[in-house]
Amino acid sequence: MGELTRKDLVLALIPAGVKPRLAGLDLSAMDLHRLDFEGANMRGARLSASNLQEAILRSTNLTGADMQVAQLPFADLNQANLNSANLTGANMTAARLTGTSLVGATLNGAILKDANLKGATVTGLRYDENTIWPDGKKGSQGNPADYTS
Repeated sequence: MGELTRKDLVLALIPAGVKPRLAGLDLSAMDLHRLDFEGANMRGARLSASNLQEAILRSTNLTGADMQVAQLPFADLNQANLNSANLTGANMTAARLTGTSLVGATLNGAILKDANLKGATVTGLRYDENTIWPDGKKGSQGNPADYTS
């Protein structure tokens, strides 16, 4: 079977309609910028090093997804489920994470500069001194709960 291209994915999503099922797929290093995955089931998907800049991921189930070093600047993750997702080194600059559930997610070295975390659930969040918070603070200089209200 050949490699899945951006064109193949777009053509597959069109007939899928609302809430496409992409659970467990390997979409690593794919160019997915500006695609609309609203309401999709992407549980356990592999999205490491993928370009998701300006992607629409509202209400998407990304539980346990591998999103290491994914590019998510300006992505819309409103009400998404990122529980136990691995976002190590992910770039989420100016991403919309309002109402997002990040329970048990890993944000080691993630960049959240100017991201909106209002109403997000950040219980059990894992991060390190290289994590950059919305206000530019690093690691333990910032408290994840301070960005949710």
